[in-house]
Amino acid sequence: MSSHPNVYSADHSSAVLRTHGWRTVSNSAAYLIPYLQPNMSILDVGCGPGSITVDFAQRVPQGRVIGIEYSGVPLCTARAMAADKGVANIDFQGGDIHALPFADNTFDVVHAHQVLQHVADPILAFQEMRRVAKTGGGIVAVRESVVPTWYPESPGLTKFWSVQEHMASVKGGNPHCGKYLHVWAREAGFERSQITCSTGSWCFSTPEERAYWGGSIKERILSSSFATNALEMNLATKDDLNMLSKAWRDWIDDENGWFSFLHGEVICRK
Repeated sequence: MSSHPNVYSADHSSAVLRTHGWRTVSNSAAYLIPYLQPNMSILDVGCGPGSITVDFAQRVPQGRVIGIEYSGVPLCTARAMAADKGVANIDFQGGDIHALPFADNTFDVVHAHQVLQHVADPILAFQEMRRVAKTGGGIVAVRESVVPTWYPESPGLTKFWSVQEHMASVKGGNPHCGKYLHVWAREAGFERSQITCSTGSWCFSTPEERAYWGGSIKERILSSSFATNALEMNLATKDDLNMLSKAWRDWIDDENGWFSFLHGEVICRK
């Protein structure tokens, strides 16, 4: 394990894992689909509960997929998901993105989704992903959020994101780093001609989508490390947390409620 500190401002509570477990290749890595081949080897860095990782494995049936995660907590969920879906060409293990436990030129694809925003040294992380990607066509694919937006305007939601962003910054993360990815890729050793930039988005507007997204966040506000960190950092009081949770409940109940995340994406060819 490297000496870099863990700057992850969330935790692996059930509400957090439920949010992460919704992610698939289609809704979170669609920009990578045109490059996938059935026999590829893929490393999914910061795989969390493994929903994207398992999806990758199903898309490369003659290949091999490894999911790596700094914390071992969500890997039980990941392994159970793979077993439940009968996916055998997959492994999960612990490891640090700053010091990936693989030889140079190992993988056809190295993927990370909303991971660099949580690490202490994103340039080193990018360098490590580049190192383990195969020379002569290996891909490093990274997607990170840029900025959220929502309707209707809500002081509670504004306050929530202010606390969230401040909390991440204090711990050393960068919560909306999608606009830096192409710059970090250059600093990690890629040439500009090797980098393809794009954007993607999430949008939650139907009653079911609002219930999922808002429900997960209002639970995280009261029963995850968000609450603990906010109180310990004097970013919010218990009354504030109750107000923030109610703001999300109100958003869920608003038939005009709409929430969107823009993401920056890069495909880097080695």
